[in-house]
Amino acid sequence: MTTSPSLLLGAHVGQQNLDIDELRALWCHLDAAGLDWISLWDHLYEAPNQGGVLPHFEAVAALAALACDTTNARLGCLVFYVGYRNPGLLARAAVTIDHLSAGRFELGLGAGWHEWEAEAYGYDFPPVGERLSMLDEATQVIAGLLTNERTDFSGEYYRMSNASLVPKPVNQHLPLWIGGKGEKRTLRLAARHGDGWNAAYVGPDEFRHLNGVLDHWCEVEGRDPRLIERSVNLLFELGSDAADVERRSSAFTMQWGAMADRVRNGALLGTPDQAAEQILAYRDAGADLVNIALRAPVDADVLDAYLFEVVPRLRSL
Repeated sequence: MTTSPSLLLGAHVGQQNLDIDELRALWCHLDAAGLDWISLWDHLYEAPNQGGVLPHFEAVAALAALACDTTNARLGCLVFYVGYRNPGLLARAAVTIDHLSAGRFELGLGAGWHEWEAEAYGYDFPPVGERLSMLDEATQVIAGLLTNERTDFSGEYYRMSNASLVPKPVNQHLPLWIGGKGEKRTLRLAARHGDGWNAAYVGPDEFRHLNGVLDHWCEVEGRDPRLIERSVNLLFELGSDAADVERRSSAFTMQWGAMADRVRNGALLGTPDQAAEQILAYRDAGADLVNIALRAPVDADVLDAYLFEVVPRLRSL
């Protein structure tokens, strides 16, 4: 996929803490507002973890509804944890969603991080090195199924025997995204397999650094770095005024707890008037796509200020 010279703007929606009608209304609103991208996440519990106390919807089923409810935005999941589903089953689900969306779906894959939900639901959650090896194998399996007439694969974690996937994606090629920040393995996997790469909740300086690491691995793997789209998810913490921003900043620390310091640099904290400058810093650091990450409850007026004031301003630059 050739990246666009202009900055693309999207939303990453956490399907938690709201009922299904509210969720569908939210993504329809985002699509009607003209965003370039809408993605969901792949969790079984809320994030950050609160022990499974908030309402939460499963990703594959929700993405099918998202595909049917929208008409404009590219759609994805950032990202599916490969430990929750056999890669053949996930490839078939992805193609089904792709057809429901008339070819707008893109498949994101990652090594996972939410060990609390995995433990609660009885999934193995091995050390990160093993999960990255699973990601490498799963990506190879899925790429083969999406592309080849028949796929054979014999790995440590996954096996395929003369497996077919019919129909193929609407546009013949369904883009694969790799999500994560690991410099030694994750970014090399993105360089080797990815059409896109996503980092979540990092500041512009860290994104610039990671972007350079990805370019390095592209050189090692013999890939043209321009063929890999780069995106970042930013926590949506805008407030209506200075007092609201201060309140949100305090609530942010309480919500994220021990993780607050790690993700704060990757949050849009400020007023809508300040958001454009923050987002442009990511464009200058090499981002092709910047997504606001929404967790309910979302202030509708502040969100609309972003969608109908900040986004048009950014598109005009």
